[in-house]
Amino acid sequence: MQINVFQAVLLGLCACLASMPGMGGTSFGNYTLGRPLVAGLVVGLILGDVQTGIIVGAAIQVIYIALVTPGGTVSADVRAISYIGIPLSICAIRGMGLSPDSSAAKDMAAALGAAVGTLGTVLFYGTATVNLLWQHIGWKAVEKGDFKKLYLVDMGLPWISHLICSFIPTVIITMAGSSMVDLMKVYLPMEGIAMKTLFTVGSLLPAVGVAILLKQVITKASDFLTFFFGFTLAACMGVNLIGAALIGGFFAVINYKIQLLKLRPAVAGAGAYDDEEEDI
Repeated sequence: MQINVFQAVLLGLCACLASMPGMGGTSFGNYTLGRPLVAGLVVGLILGDVQTGIIVGAAIQVIYIALVTPGGTVSADVRAISYIGIPLSICAIRGMGLSPDSSAAKDMAAALGAAVGTLGTVLFYGTATVNLLWQHIGWKAVEKGDFKKLYLVDMGLPWISHLICSFIPTVIITMAGSSMVDLMKVYLPMEGIAMKTLFTVGSLLPAVGVAILLKQVITKASDFLTFFFGFTLAACMGVNLIGAALIGGFFAVINYKIQLLKLRPAVAGAGAYDDEEEDI
C-alpha cells in the first residue's frame, strides 16, 4: 500500500490538531480526535479503508484506554499512536496479506502502536520545548501592556511548533510506510522469531491497558461485576463491542431509575411533613 502526498498531508494536519497541547483544543483535539478509536475512523476515511481503520483503532485503543497526562507527563503520545501508528499498521496488514479482523493483525497493530507511541513522546516534549519560546514572547508582551499580541502567541505561533514536531514527522514517516512494510517482509518473515515475539507482545498489551483502567476506576469488589459481565457477553454470547456498549447503556439507565426510586420516599415524607405544618 502506498500513502500519497495528499493523504500524508491530511494525516499530518490531524496530528497537529490532535496533539497535546492540541491546536484543536483539549476536548476536541486530544480527548476526541486524538483517541485511537476515533482516529481509526478518520485514518480509514483518508486511506480509503474504513473497516481496517476502525478495527486497528479499536485494537490500539484498548491499550491506551486509560492514558492520561498528569502534569504534562506522558508515557506515550496520542498523535503518534493515532496518525503514525494506525497508518503504518494498515500498511503492514495490507502488505503482509493479513485479514484485518484476524488476531495476528490486531496483535501487530497493538505492538506497532505501542512502539510508535513511545517514540512519539519525543514529539510531545519537542513541541512543549519549542512552545517555551512563544511563552517568553507572551510575557514580554504582558509586561509592555500589549495584550493584543497574546492572540498571536496563543493561536498563531504554536503552529510553528506543531509544523516542526507534528506535521513534518507525520508526513515523512507515513509516506515511507510502504517502504517500511517491504523491509519488514524481507527482514522479518512471518514465521521468524522476531515476528512471533512481536505478536506475543502485542497480544499481552491489551491486558495492560485494561489493568490500568481497572486500577483507576475500581473502588470496591462489586465494581468488578460490570467488567466480568462485559467479558461474559463477549466470550460466551459472541456480543461485539457495539452490542456490549448498548447493553451497558441499558443497565446504566435501569440503575439510574433505581437510584431515583430510592430517593422518592424521603421526598414524599418531607412533603407530608410540610402539609401538617401548614394545617397547624
